[in-house]
Amino acid sequence: QVQLVESGGGLVQAGGSLRLSCAASGTISRINAMGWYRQAPGKQRELVATITSDASTDYADSVKGRFTISRDNAKNTMYLQMNSLKPEDTAVYYCNVDLYISLRRSQYWGRGTQVTVSS
Repeated sequence: QVQLVESGGGLVQAGGSLRLSCAASGTISRINAMGWYRQAPGKQRELVATITSDASTDYADSVKGRFTISRDNAKNTMYLQMNSLKPEDTAVYYCNVDLYISLRRSQYWGRGTQVTVSS
């Protein structure tokens, strides 16, 4: 079994910063791509940022220049540094991991962490 545990969410004023973490544990053979998604009330879940196993990154246009995704492969952990936060960044943030357990490839989602940005 695999568990993804997110942390780092909270309440922050506009212009502030937060750092999210997503730690994967379990019988993991290899982690491929990792990503952060978010879902605001009444809206569909959307991609925020992704990072491949060789650290190539991609960002949604709305967060480019403000958010930075990174990973620590030794710790099976992914991070999202969020700067210059805006009220429209308010959402539940979910981590997603594409990994192998032995020869079986699967995707897992975390339970989410709430980020609230006040104006």
